[in-house]
Amino acid sequence: MEESKLQREFKERDVQRMRNIIKKDYSAKTTTQIGYTKVQAEHKEGDIWDEGGKQWTFKNGVKQTVTRFDKLKESILLPLTCPKCSKAMKNHHLNKKMWPIHKTCFDCVITMETELKRTGQYEAYVRDLTTRGIRTYVKDLEDALLEIALMDSNEDFVTEAGDIEKWAGKGVDTKKMTEDLQEYIQKIKDHINP
Repeated sequence: MEESKLQREFKERDVQRMRNIIKKDYSAKTTTQIGYTKVQAEHKEGDIWDEGGKQWTFKNGVKQTVTRFDKLKESILLPLTCPKCSKAMKNHHLNKKMWPIHKTCFDCVITMETELKRTGQYEAYVRDLTTRGIRTYVKDLEDALLEIALMDSNEDFVTEAGDIEKWAGKGVDTKKMTEDLQEYIQKIKDHINP
């Protein structure tokens, strides 16, 4: 019994699609449709448009949806090389820590901090980093305060066993807790902005 080398038989449209991709002609059609034709807008690489209630883009020859998390993923994901010095980013574990803060590799951060120390600007740089960290902390506290303010004191919770438990906010004075948190946040803001 002779085994087939290809498990799938390629159709003409598959071959034509590969030809179009190789030629970088991403918008070329591979089949002909008879009857109803939808108005087709021509899009080029990098275009962004709205269609059917979604936002779309054309990247690397593929039509993709644009999600609200694209910018978040882009800011978190470590690139292959440092945008400043073009060294590989994957070979050092500290690059993962420096990328979200400085958008460069660890070596570039060390070089920049050394230059700041040499010119006497390092203390201001550290102060600025600390202030940004405190502002992020204050923002997180304000978000928690908002969540407490919107929280229902008699919520139902489902346990891992599937039982429904009603937790009453007995003994918790949310008004006092909210006032205390607001006072604490204001003290931190006053300390940051003298």
